[in-house]
Amino acid sequence: MLISNAYAQAAGAADPTGGLMGLLPLILMFVVLWFLMIRPQMKRAKEHKAMVEALAKGDEVVTGGGIAGRVVEVGDSFVQIEVAPNTVVAAQKQAVATVLPKGTLKAI
Repeated sequence: MLISNAYAQAAGAADPTGGLMGLLPLILMFVVLWFLMIRPQMKRAKEHKAMVEALAKGDEVVTGGGIAGRVVEVGDSFVQIEVAPNTVVAAQKQAVATVLPKGTLKAI
């Protein structure tokens, strides 16, 4: 009596590009994320790997912990770093953050 009957309406025509247009923002966000975050990080990791592989005796380095010294010996996964006269510290190769220009330690 007080409530009227509700009848189903016929479905409208489906949009043929609706599925693609719904995914377009998601694809665009992934492309932006790739170029702004993932690609530069991969480039930095590649450069760091090349630097670690090129370590040689006599290089002046700074570790990730901030220890500066001269490489005395290079092993498979560790390097021996002389931080003071007759003071040698072992560090993982991956812990080496930067290779300094020659003569930098004398200026410090």
